[in-house]
Amino acid sequence: MAGVPEITKPFNHPSMDEEEEDLFNRQSTTSDRSSSTPLSPECSPYNMSPWHQMPNSFPDDNEVYAGGGELLPRGTSLLGSLVREEGHIYSLAAISGLLYTGSDSKNIRVWKNQKEFSGFKSSSGLVKAIVISSDRIFTGHQDGKIRVWKMSPKNPSVHKRAGSLPKLWDYLKGSIKPSNYVEVRRRRTVLWLKHYDAVSCLSLNEDQGLLYSGSWDKTFKVWRIADSRCLESIIAHDDAINSVVSGFAGLVFTGSADGTVKAWRRELQGKGTKHNHAQTLLKHDCAVTALAVSPTAPVVYCGSSDGVVNFWEWERQLSHGGALRGHNQAVLCLAALGSLMLSGSADKTICVWRRDGGNHTCLSVLTGHTGPVKCLAFEEEDAAAGRWTVYSGSLDKSVKIWRVLEQSPEALLRGPTSGGGGGLIDST
Repeated sequence: MAGVPEITKPFNHPSMDEEEEDLFNRQSTTSDRSSSTPLSPECSPYNMSPWHQMPNSFPDDNEVYAGGGELLPRGTSLLGSLVREEGHIYSLAAISGLLYTGSDSKNIRVWKNQKEFSGFKSSSGLVKAIVISSDRIFTGHQDGKIRVWKMSPKNPSVHKRAGSLPKLWDYLKGSIKPSNYVEVRRRRTVLWLKHYDAVSCLSLNEDQGLLYSGSWDKTFKVWRIADSRCLESIIAHDDAINSVVSGFAGLVFTGSADGTVKAWRRELQGKGTKHNHAQTLLKHDCAVTALAVSPTAPVVYCGSSDGVVNFWEWERQLSHGGALRGHNQAVLCLAALGSLMLSGSADKTICVWRRDGGNHTCLSVLTGHTGPVKCLAFEEEDAAAGRWTVYSGSLDKSVKIWRVLEQSPEALLRGPTSGGGGGLIDST
């Protein structure tokens, strides 16, 4: 595919200490490309923003460059900050006015109206991922465990441990059969239905009642939410999996420290599932650190350690749509909401991108964190106005709360228009 670097030589993961792994997920290499190529002020998202002026033309129609900006456009605002000096923020989830935060203190805090509302604590393993399905909260941990929590129907401030994945009975029953063991290292075998390294990511497909978990053990597993059964385990990559997301057209996407993004096609077989490799979207020498799927269009985004966000569009098959360049350090997290896509980075900023068909405009850069932005979550405030509440968690131990608009206030007053704003990607 045009515009996508192809490197066929496998890349091995070098040794790194735990602090480096936690900062950049698990990555096979770091790239000096972003640090060696300064971004010009003329290409900053603020200057490219429709709230400022039309930008200069770009040298490559397939790429958009964006740099640092200090001012927020009208309609975008910082609503507040949540700080609790107990650890770096690694994971977020938001639902019905409640915000769940996970940190390396092993605590899951619950916030309401910018105040601490409740909390619960795991016995071990920093909290790397949180997803919520109805009254159940699933948390992925550094110790390789997926824990399940339930909210009290009578008192939403009370959360109780409901078990873990796999269930103890399934684990004990599976351990009896030698055929259930797989070799993971020389002279070491483990049960196929249990992760043996950090659970780095979780994704829900509530329509199918499935939970996906990705791990540094190079596998992703498929769980049936109704009975907590592990249906399938797929050895998907040559290195750690940093992101998994359930997408459109029966596809599941995985991104890895081996520098690849893969698409897997889901087939339902009786009460089980079968996932087959459908396509490798990206193969390069920079670790893939984050994935996101647009909720309003068949588009998948990929962030990597070189600071670039690539995206692919679906029309019978996935094709590369372009690259968004808004950061000078690794992209650590992505979130897709409405027509917007947000990218958080080790450079301590968040870029807000708006998609219009196959084009993307960088609306603004959100600044204020003093550490890398590790995770993002969001809730819809007003669908008609395209207004969202966005939460950003950082290794500076804080969560910042933002109000973000899909359009400028002036555009909302004018109504819908044809044509694009500044700083667009032309995918044709």
